[in-house]
Amino acid sequence: MYSEIASNKRKTWLVVAFFGIIIGILGWILGNIYGSPYFLYLALIFGGVYALIQYFAAAKLATSLNGAKEVTKKEEPRLYRTVENLSITTGMPMPKVYVMEDSGLNAFATGRDPKHAVVCATRGLLEVMDDDELEAVMAHEMGHVQNYDIRVMMIVFALVSAIGLIADFITHMFWFSGNDDDRQPNPVFIVLGIVAAILAPFVALLVQMAVSRRREYLADSTGALTTRYPEGLARALEKIRDHGSATQHSNTATAHLFFANPLKGNNIAKLFSTHPPVEDRIARLRNMGTHA
Repeated sequence: MYSEIASNKRKTWLVVAFFGIIIGILGWILGNIYGSPYFLYLALIFGGVYALIQYFAAAKLATSLNGAKEVTKKEEPRLYRTVENLSITTGMPMPKVYVMEDSGLNAFATGRDPKHAVVCATRGLLEVMDDDELEAVMAHEMGHVQNYDIRVMMIVFALVSAIGLIADFITHMFWFSGNDDDRQPNPVFIVLGIVAAILAPFVALLVQMAVSRRREYLADSTGALTTRYPEGLARALEKIRDHGSATQHSNTATAHLFFANPLKGNNIAKLFSTHPPVEDRIARLRNMGTHA
C-alpha cells in the first residue's frame, strides 16, 4: 500500500513536469513565429503565476461555486464527529467541514495542504449513508488530504487552464493580428502553432483525467486502510451508483474534486470523466477485503 502511494506521487509530479513542457513548447512556437524568445519566458511565467493564484484561491472557489456552507459541530454533529474521529485516527489537523444542500450523493475535499483543508458532504449523502458508509466516504476524502492529492490536482487543474488560455491566445493572434512589417514568419512554425493550439488543450485534459482517476483509486485504498473496513466504502459506492451522484449546480471546473462524478451527462461526458468507473472501484475494494 505505502509503496503504491509513493510510486503514484512520483508519477504525478512527472505529469506536472509534462504540463510545464507543454507550456514551454507553446511559448517556443510563438517565439519562433514572431521572432522573439520572450514569448517562451512569458508563457512559463504566466503558467507559473496562474498556477500559484489557483493554488491559494482554489478552496474558496470550490466551496462558493458549489454553494457549500461551513458548519459547526452543533449544526451537523454526525458529520463533524465523523471527520473529527478520522482526524484523530490519522493524526491530521481538523479540516473545516462544509455541507452542500443538494440531493445528489457526493462529497469533496479541497485546500492547499492538511492545515488548510476543507471536506464537504452533500445533504443527500448524509441522509442515505449509514455511519459506516459515511465514515468510509469521509475517510476517502481525508485520504486525498493525507496524500496531498488536493494540492497536486489544484496545480494540475491550474496548468490545464493555463494551457487552454495560451492556446486561445495563439488562435486569436493568428485570426486577428495583421502582419504590419515585411518579416514573413516561417510557415513551418505557423503550422506548428495551429496544430499546437488545437491539440495542446485536448492532450492536457487527457493527462488530467489520467492523474485524477489514478488518485481516486489511491484515495479509495487510503480510506479503506484508515477504517480497516473496505466493505463500507464498497457499499457507499453501490448506493451512489443506485441513487446518483450528479449535483444540481455541477460544473466542470471542480468536478475532479468530488468523490464521484457530479456532472449530469451523456455518454460523451462519461467518456471524459475524471473519475474511474464505479463498478471498477467496487471490485477493487471487494478484492482488497478478501486479501485483508
